[in-house]
Amino acid sequence: MEQPGETPAQTIERPAWSRRALNRLIATFKRYPKVLALAGFLFGLGSFVLVERKPALAQVVAVLMMASWLWLMFENTLRRNALRLLKLKVPRPALHFITQMVHQESLFFVLPFFFFTVTWNSGQTLFMGLLCAAALVSVIDPLYYNHLAKRRWLFLGFHALALFAVMLTALPIILHLSTAQSYPLALGIAVLLAIPSVISALPPRRWWRSLALIGVVAALGLAGWYGRLWVPPATLWLTQVAVSTDIDIQDKAPGNRLTQLSETKLHQEGLYAYTAIRAPRGLNERIYHVWRLNGEIVDTIALDIQGGRKEGYRAWTHKQHFPKQAVGHWQVQVVTEARQMIGVLRFEVTDIGN
Repeated sequence: MEQPGETPAQTIERPAWSRRALNRLIATFKRYPKVLALAGFLFGLGSFVLVERKPALAQVVAVLMMASWLWLMFENTLRRNALRLLKLKVPRPALHFITQMVHQESLFFVLPFFFFTVTWNSGQTLFMGLLCAAALVSVIDPLYYNHLAKRRWLFLGFHALALFAVMLTALPIILHLSTAQSYPLALGIAVLLAIPSVISALPPRRWWRSLALIGVVAALGLAGWYGRLWVPPATLWLTQVAVSTDIDIQDKAPGNRLTQLSETKLHQEGLYAYTAIRAPRGLNERIYHVWRLNGEIVDTIALDIQGGRKEGYRAWTHKQHFPKQAVGHWQVQVVTEARQMIGVLRFEVTDIGN
């Protein structure tokens, strides 16, 4: 029973002008959904440029993006307590719209980073395609509301993917974390966020469903970890690459650039793999040149790089010892300590001239 002088929670509402302004704002954005997507893309593109030129401002942008995710994580709590704490009644459609807006802003924010860092002729193209598809769904209301939002497990998976991509991008910028630190952290949070999605698909009503639930969550974590070669490192990208038989040490530049050489010349002179890698200022990262012959690993050489140079941190490995039978297709994969691939150098060794 209500006490005298109390107002029922259901009757406390915003002033009419405030309610009309909010409804008008939501209606405007719903009428022009591409505006938000374009704003998010420009936001991300600007942040991508600012990573080097204005790192402090880029950090502010990344913090704002992460703050928007705090809203999503505590959305239900905020909705329940908004009336009690702020004396406001927040309509559910407004909350749904804000969730969609954060998804749009987040996905279009990370797209420029992944677009410039993806190795297109590799499995990373699949991850990039998944991000592009998710971004497209976020701006098409019939797909987002009628198909995605109504399937709780699918929606939470979508939610986890967007958060995973944002954290991969923001953590190195904000905290200067290396990929070896940021990738497992981002993956762990994304998997935890995916647990409610799995529970929706497999309600643990019986003991075997509980085991299945644990197995699916573990499989997601393992797939994310062992599939990290297919996930581009969002803040590291190659600005220059070359395979050469000599290096100008003073200018830190490669000499003749090769795509093919004879087995005899390879054994006589050895080979340099030259890479210039751009990274955010303040970031120290260990990378590896993984030499492969016909897909098989022949050698792995470590390099330490530092962020901050517009032209990229220039480094190379010099390999002088090759298998006796070295004819075939060679690759030098440039990977991070977390085994995310930054790029690939390719060349061919022939038996001509032997």
